[in-house]
Amino acid sequence: MVATGFFLLSLFAVALGNPLARRAMTVHESRSDVPVGFVKQGPAAPDTVLDMRIALTQTDPEGLTDALMAVSTPGNALYQKFLTQDEVAKFTAPTKETADAVSAFLKENGITAQSISPAGDFLAFQTTVAKANEMFAADFSVFQEQDSGKLNLVTMEYSLPSALTQHVQFVHPTISFTRNTFTPPAFKPLKDVQPLASHPGNVSSDASVPASCVNVVTPACVQALYGVPATPATQSSNKISVAGFIDQFANNADLQSFLKALRPDIKAGTTFALQTLDGGTNSQTLSDAGVEADLDTQYTVGVATGVPVTFVSCGNNIKDSVGGFMDWSQFINSQASPPQVVTTSYGENENEISRAAANGLCNLFQQLGAKGTSVFYSSGDGGVGGSQSTRCTTFLATFPSGCPFMTSVGATQMNGQTSGVVETAASFSSGGFSNFFGTGSFQTSAVSGFLSKLGNTNSGKFNRTGRGFPDVAAIGNDVEIFSGGEEGLVAGTSCSSPIFASIISLINDRLAAQGKGPLGFLNPFLYGVAASTFTDITTGDNPGCNTNGFPAVAGWDPVTGLGTPNFAALLAAAESVS
Repeated sequence: MVATGFFLLSLFAVALGNPLARRAMTVHESRSDVPVGFVKQGPAAPDTVLDMRIALTQTDPEGLTDALMAVSTPGNALYQKFLTQDEVAKFTAPTKETADAVSAFLKENGITAQSISPAGDFLAFQTTVAKANEMFAADFSVFQEQDSGKLNLVTMEYSLPSALTQHVQFVHPTISFTRNTFTPPAFKPLKDVQPLASHPGNVSSDASVPASCVNVVTPACVQALYGVPATPATQSSNKISVAGFIDQFANNADLQSFLKALRPDIKAGTTFALQTLDGGTNSQTLSDAGVEADLDTQYTVGVATGVPVTFVSCGNNIKDSVGGFMDWSQFINSQASPPQVVTTSYGENENEISRAAANGLCNLFQQLGAKGTSVFYSSGDGGVGGSQSTRCTTFLATFPSGCPFMTSVGATQMNGQTSGVVETAASFSSGGFSNFFGTGSFQTSAVSGFLSKLGNTNSGKFNRTGRGFPDVAAIGNDVEIFSGGEEGLVAGTSCSSPIFASIISLINDRLAAQGKGPLGFLNPFLYGVAASTFTDITTGDNPGCNTNGFPAVAGWDPVTGLGTPNFAALLAAAESVS
């Protein structure tokens, strides 16, 4: 009956002279495989509403990449001469021909779209599954993610009128599978930890690491590990932004408890600003407190002393994480004065999303970097297996860490020592090589050196020519936070990204005080003049896919990247090139 009804509806559309019926259609994106862990349930209900995004072809995306690398590479005459919003738009805006063609296509289908990007290259609209199937010659179906039971609406391919394909980068959501779930770091109440460690006070950069840090990592431990100063930042224009998704709420009462216990030198009442999008909220009911959101805000406010912190709560109007990443990126990108540092502790398996959508999100990171914003993402917590650590036969890269135009942060853990090199790779630290993006030009030598050391180990399980990640690492195990009114420990690269981002934010503060610009897109700087400033982590590995994963070795490796930071050395390197 359903098939017959659809056939009659199609004939009726032809009889009415549907413009699409008169046009040749060309498949724009498709996929042949259903990712491991997803099972098809059946066709999507025709009246289900989809929040859709259509990315228009940009005027000169290659020119944007060239401009980004110029302003981000020390020694280039344009280094730190960041672009304005209008200058970026010259690369990203669609041509009039493209804008008119897409507008006409939407209009003839009765669609009213809204631009959600500064340059008009990204449009948003709502429509039903039935209309989307008609417009894009698609077949949206329901796929269930087995571990969580959550549902995805996916079409295995979609088409555009042949004359329109040159004007469209991608349509989303279409062929991307997203897990639509998030498992925050496991929270272990501190009272259950033996031996119960005392809190070390703030320590100077030349002090050895307090013995208590072997069991419990606090802001004071971060200060000791990396020489991070406790003196407050002085430049109010230098800001850091924390992204929150999937009803992860940052609780101010938890933050105040954290600061009182672990950073009593910070002025009482210090908190974060709030921004919301896509229906986001930030409930302050203690039982609604999110472990991830609490972690991210506590280790930015509590490490980047005095730097203004904003928590961006992205709501559930957009039902998939990739769409959420896009909207969050556009939200930050549209700000007249975007933050100098942004950190995000969420991600996806690269193989589950559309290559075109991944390219589009990576382009958004380029836009932010070109304007002077450093973009950080945690690398993930599944070793080389992403979220399929025991079900994979080849290694799974995570996204967005595979994008070369952001900085991916892996994790370490304490090795039981309190002097010398006191960290080892955390076994959960995701890392590897992208199948979507090639080796970054800034990391060619570093990756080549690692592959030479690796030899034939894990041959055939990863892409030897892919972008290698993570770029850097920071402590990510047994980290103390307050959440839901309780004191406890968490672990994950979710700890590492806000910590490293906070260190860069403090360096930006010192640069700003000297009349210098922020570091912006970091990777050319990190792999270049700053490479020797890191503490090299050479022990540990990141198992997954029934292997030992990759080993941490001398130099860069896809477990801990270049290593962990040394604040004074990084600052000196930044000052030498700014």
